[in-house]
Amino acid sequence: MTPITFPAEESPVNGSADLSGNVLFGYPEPVPTTGEPGTTTAHRTDLGRAVRTLRQHRGMTLRQLAAALGVSPATVSALENGRTGTSTERVTQLADVLGVRIERLVGTVPEPVVDDRWARAAGPASPRGPAVPAQRSWREFPPARWDPALRGAMASFLVYGYHGSTMRGIAERAGLSVAGLYHYYGGKQQMLVALLERAMAELSARTSAALDDGADPAERLANLVECLALFHTHRRELGFIGATEMRSLIPAARHRIAGIRNREQRKVTTEVEQGCRDGLFATPEPQAAARAVVTSCTALAQWYRPTGPSSPEQVAAQYVEFALDVVRCRPAARPLPR
Repeated sequence: MTPITFPAEESPVNGSADLSGNVLFGYPEPVPTTGEPGTTTAHRTDLGRAVRTLRQHRGMTLRQLAAALGVSPATVSALENGRTGTSTERVTQLADVLGVRIERLVGTVPEPVVDDRWARAAGPASPRGPAVPAQRSWREFPPARWDPALRGAMASFLVYGYHGSTMRGIAERAGLSVAGLYHYYGGKQQMLVALLERAMAELSARTSAALDDGADPAERLANLVECLALFHTHRRELGFIGATEMRSLIPAARHRIAGIRNREQRKVTTEVEQGCRDGLFATPEPQAAARAVVTSCTALAQWYRPTGPSSPEQVAAQYVEFALDVVRCRPAARPLPR
């Protein structure tokens, strides 16, 4: 069995597309910035008024808000008075600093819908930091451990979604003050990126180890599918956030994580194509078959429940058989079930 080396916990970084490489979710449109500099539009007026009202409600001075954003007080003054527009990234940063959803700044929306399915999975924040053993089999999934900030962020994102979560709510779930939360991360965006990048780092390490354990394309494909299925059941919370919150990432982070995910898809596609060349698989559409296989595995996070009738290992074994059927694996080349 090939040992797997997990990456050490990383500091917050910017981190993204779905594993199939296809766009599954639309991305938010940029915040409108029409109008010449120094002029006022209805959108800028509404945005500026919302920022000023929230800043004053939080007891922040204009200089304090400017310092938190890393801009000059004159820029904040121009924004609050509707004399300048701003980018989607800046609005996201404003929402984080002011402790509200982004929609509170750019429009009126209903209160967030609470997804009760994740209430138990989210649980209370862990007081301990991450501690992942250095080497394990890619089939073994010890309980994940997070720093308090990421634990609180994941719990909030699962129940309320990214845009329905606030820094104050995340801090409460993390067992921290808002100021203490900022000691770990500069805002919600950094926490979302950290969650997704850690998820992809772990998955990549596992799939690489799974590939090393295969002797031919059929065995390697079976291992990859088993690995993907195990990951999206044992780490279903991360898989769910990855599937539902991709559009919440800023463009640079989304682009980077998309690249990582596409490389994971490519691992499966490579084995299916090689299996077809070697006469092990008979599918006439290897790329489409590979996408179908990966998509079925990533969808597990949407519906799998540990309280159901099947364990992650049982589900993974079923999905291996499904995948071999999809690629039309020759009976003589079919790996024996574990």
